[in-house]
Amino acid sequence: MKSPEKAARISSYRGVAFEIKPHSDSFAVPTSVVVDGRSGSNRFWLPWNQDSPFRVRSSDSLGRSMSRRSSHFCDLDIDENDLKDVEEGNIHEEKEQKLVPVSFTSKREQPAKVARQQESRLSIILLDQGLFTVYKQLFMVCLLLNIIGLVLAATGHFPYARCKAALFSIGNILALTLCRSEAFLRVVFWLAVKVLGQSWVPLGLKIATTSLLQSLGGIHSGCGVSSVAWLVYALVLTLKDRENTSPEIIGVASTILALLCLSSLAAFPLVRHLHHNVFERTHRFAGWTALALLWAFVLLTISYDPKSKSYSNQLGSRLMKQQEFWSTLAITALIIIPWVTVRRVPVKVSAPSGHASVIKFEGGVKAGILGRISPFPLSEWHAFGIISDGKTEHMMLAGAVGDFTKSLVSDPPSHLWVRQVHFAGLPYLINMYDKAMMVATGSGICVFLSFLLQPCSADVCLVWVARGIEHNFGREIKEMVNRYPKDKVIVHDTAVSGRPNVAQLSVDAAKNWGAQVVIVTSNPQGSRDVVNACKAAGIPAFGPIWDS
Repeated sequence: MKSPEKAARISSYRGVAFEIKPHSDSFAVPTSVVVDGRSGSNRFWLPWNQDSPFRVRSSDSLGRSMSRRSSHFCDLDIDENDLKDVEEGNIHEEKEQKLVPVSFTSKREQPAKVARQQESRLSIILLDQGLFTVYKQLFMVCLLLNIIGLVLAATGHFPYARCKAALFSIGNILALTLCRSEAFLRVVFWLAVKVLGQSWVPLGLKIATTSLLQSLGGIHSGCGVSSVAWLVYALVLTLKDRENTSPEIIGVASTILALLCLSSLAAFPLVRHLHHNVFERTHRFAGWTALALLWAFVLLTISYDPKSKSYSNQLGSRLMKQQEFWSTLAITALIIIPWVTVRRVPVKVSAPSGHASVIKFEGGVKAGILGRISPFPLSEWHAFGIISDGKTEHMMLAGAVGDFTKSLVSDPPSHLWVRQVHFAGLPYLINMYDKAMMVATGSGICVFLSFLLQPCSADVCLVWVARGIEHNFGREIKEMVNRYPKDKVIVHDTAVSGRPNVAQLSVDAAKNWGAQVVIVTSNPQGSRDVVNACKAAGIPAFGPIWDS
């Protein structure tokens, strides 16, 4: 008897929102892979072209892996009947296509399923990433530095901070805004690649830089909490000396504090995971309101004269000399920049299948860049990797796993809202290495395809695990991979040979290709498994992290 379908949830990585449709069944069939063709492996070609670089590998012995069937945006939904067909060894493809005979273990020959304790997505995303990650270290460093400053100010050993407590709160808000400014980070990522993307730069420095840039969310969170602490301290000092201030200043500062607390609570991991829409809208609108009130606070405090108990109209000369003014101006500019580039543009949406859609836009884009699209710009934004040859157009591949992405298939729009300032993510840092391996599952391939289509400073190779390549993603996507040298591409079609042990496949491929680093785009558990397996084998690896 089937259990009722669970409600869809939404999660995110570094602002990249994706909708989650939980599944109750596991689907994982590991395959022992020898990438360079040594004994112990059988290979066969996919049906469309025997000269294709797509390689699907199966082993003589198949076992049940510990990886669950994914419900991440990088994987396509598999219904129960399809799942049963694949587990039984029935190949669910077009009838007219003929497959080369291959040794495949049927369900009856497979070992009994290993009972496995169910893990929640929240524990995978948060708890399984370790207690001493770079993200958490950056969070603690920021918080600790601010606590030290607060203690010194409160004990009289830091008089400047005691007099300028509100400025320290604003400074923390500026720092957290910088860590989330897509325009600023685009420049930072570009500089990192330009400066460190040389062969003579030590690999350890490149790895450390990648870890730092991937974990900037730790600084964002640490500065967010610290800004609240400094504002509380500033309010306490103000209330102790309320004769030299005005009720309006106290009221505005208290409202800003309430909004900052609300934003921080909405960003708490449990709330953010279970109620992502609440988090996103609260963060956005509370932030905008707090920014408007911050301007009121700055203008009121600068213009207020404690002696006359009144406000001065001579603000011009005073404003130019106040650090609070310039910091608030910088925060405002960083927040406004992405929004002034919002445009409603024509798009061409095609659906190779009911499982995914391809969205095409005008203009070429560099490899490793991501973009945001929206049907309603004030309500929701969805980020996807960009596929482009860098010339006349670019496209996005969206797996149909949520309301918005499913609507792209069922009711393709003619126009969408976009932010013309695209942002750089973890894949962009591939350009910093001499030799890199990319691992993707399902529609996660989109952010890597540009590296196959454009000249790249790094020597890249690809492992792609997906179901029904041409059927679900279309011939155009298949041909993009098909044009890349076949000795640098492994594609595993789960509709043909079952779900592999992606972690072991990645380790074997990275060793065979001599990759300096592995970049993976998969679901939280899949990314964790690949990263941990590669690190255990001594290969640096990175994948999406919570709030990266």
